[in-house]
Amino acid sequence: MSERLLVCTDLDRTLIPNGPQPESVQARVRFKQLCASDEVLLAYVSGRDQSLVRDAIAAYTLPQPDYVIGDVGTSLYHVESADDWRHQANWHQHISQDWNGRSHQDLKQLFSDIPGLRLQEDEKQNRFKLSYYLSPDQDQQPILEEMGLRLQRETVAASLVWSIDETANMGLLDVLPERATKYHAIDFLRESLGYGLNETVFSGDSGNDMEVLVSPIPAVLVANAQAEVRQQAQQSVDANGNGGSLYMAKGGFMAMNGNYSAGIIEGAAHYHPQLIARLLAV
Repeated sequence: MSERLLVCTDLDRTLIPNGPQPESVQARVRFKQLCASDEVLLAYVSGRDQSLVRDAIAAYTLPQPDYVIGDVGTSLYHVESADDWRHQANWHQHISQDWNGRSHQDLKQLFSDIPGLRLQEDEKQNRFKLSYYLSPDQDQQPILEEMGLRLQRETVAASLVWSIDETANMGLLDVLPERATKYHAIDFLRESLGYGLNETVFSGDSGNDMEVLVSPIPAVLVANAQAEVRQQAQQSVDANGNGGSLYMAKGGFMAMNGNYSAGIIEGAAHYHPQLIARLLAV
């Protein structure tokens, strides 16, 4: 088993305990202990922008990451120190081809007459991220299908990422370059660092993590994930044959409940039992 590990994790309701479920005492302390090892590289993978990731690190006393994939995969930073975040321009160059020369404004205009779409705030948009709110009660499938048809007509290669913010009770929809997903960004990062699949673990909790959760990348679905997300993930890996790369945290490891960072640790121990046992003195 490899003696190094690239730990990639979503933030909200995965590492950050900002959902309704309880967090195990000492779970985040143990996570920080794990990430303090020279054998562990830490990457945060989030829908948040740089400013909001910084806020989360401060508010929840999270460990400083080595890398940050932000804005749902549209930005990539190498974090040299708390005050030195280096934007990785090669990632923007990689994803820019997908929109076929179209700008953020062009795509916003393309969808301007679709009922039910409400633009998110300016600070939640960027050059390669067009974000909307939808009512969680609204049937999103017809909207996604119509948007997909329009993108196809414009020969724009895009991903439509749908999720629900439980705390705000709001549907979230991101239009991204096809390769600017969490999955492609993690794969780009691990390959550029020379890490194999067996040296990488991703943890998530929601629909916007789904592409990674059901991919060949070893993944962990934390125990506080919604039942529908667990069901969808299981059905997807049953269909695509990646069942061996998905672990669903259930609690019990180190007497923790499997929610949030407890689930991340539990999943990492599932894939790398000897390394985690040594680093956490289990």
